[in-house]
Amino acid sequence: MARYAALLGSINVGGNRLKMADLKSALEDHGFSNVATVIASGNVLFEHSRAADTKFEGEIAGIVKFRFAIDSLVAVRTRPEIGSAIEDNPFHGDGQDRFVHSIFLDGQPAPERFDALLAEHREKGGERLAMGPRVLYLDYVHGVGVSSLTGAFLQRRLGVRGTARNMTSLKRIHEKMG
Repeated sequence: MARYAALLGSINVGGNRLKMADLKSALEDHGFSNVATVIASGNVLFEHSRAADTKFEGEIAGIVKFRFAIDSLVAVRTRPEIGSAIEDNPFHGDGQDRFVHSIFLDGQPAPERFDALLAEHREKGGERLAMGPRVLYLDYVHGVGVSSLTGAFLQRRLGVRGTARNMTSLKRIHEKMG
C-alpha cells in the first residue's frame, strides 16, 4: 500500500483544538491504516487499500467536520510530492527553513491571478513567491507574523485555499514517510 501525508489546515490554531490521538483514532475507524501523526498541527501519515487516485481530501475533511466540528482544508500528498515541495522550492537552502514555506493548494491558480498577486505585492514587502504544481512557494524572509501575506489574503488573490508547512516541518514529515 502507498503511504500518504494528509496536511490539515486550521488545526490547533485559531481555537480549533484537536488532539492528534483523537484524529488518529477517527481515521482508523474509517479504514485508514498505519496512521501516525507528525507534530501536533494536523499532519497525518496513513496507508489505504484503495487506489491512489481516490480523493482522500474530501473524505478526511468530512471525518474531521463530522467528528470534531472543524472545517479544515485537507491536502493529501505522496512521499515524492512532499519531496518535490522541498526540493523544488526555489527558496529552500537560500532562506531560513522556518521562514521558507510550501503552501499546498486545493487547486492550481490561474497564471494571471498569480501574476496579479506578484505585481500587487512587489512594493509591499520583502517576501519572495513562486508557483509550482498545486503549491505556492513562499519565503517570508522576516517571519510569518509580520507579513501581510496571510492565508485569507492569498486565498482571495489566488482563488484557491491552501495549508502551509515550513521546510523544517516538511523535512520531518518526509523523513517519517520513508
